Amino acid sequence: MSVAGATFDAVEPGDDLPVITVDLARDYVKAHAAELGMAFPRFTDEEGAKLEGLPGQITPGNMTLALLARELLTWAPGGRVLRLGTTFRGLALAGSAVQLLGTVTEKDDERRTVECDVWMETAEGDRCVIGTATVQLP
Repeated sequence: MSVAGATFDAVEPGDDLPVITVDLARDYVKAHAAELGMAFPRFTDEEGAKLEGLPGQITPGNMTLALLARELLTWAPGGRVLRLGTTFRGLALAGSAVQLLGTVTEKDDERRTVECDVWMETAEGDRCVIGTATVQLP
């Protein structure tokens, strides 16, 4: 089951977070990198990234973290992300679309928190970023 506007009483382990599709447009990724003082060729320029040995312009890791946090807070407005840890398993290429997905794995009645597995998936179905999060729900 996928529910937006999740509350602690309404969610159960096994529930899926709503799928969010994000267009990692090159200008969007470049603007993010520039705003954070990370205007390195790998994040801002297709050809510059290739000169660094990459297949093309890539998305900064902190941007993927922010997108996964946004997924969690879109699912649970008024909730708080207490912890978000990720492992980067591949590249999120700028100029592509990715999906943000997640599943509730545990529920803690005393703390009113849930544990979630979250991930970013390419159009080819590769999980380029995987992680876990603890979210306190309203």
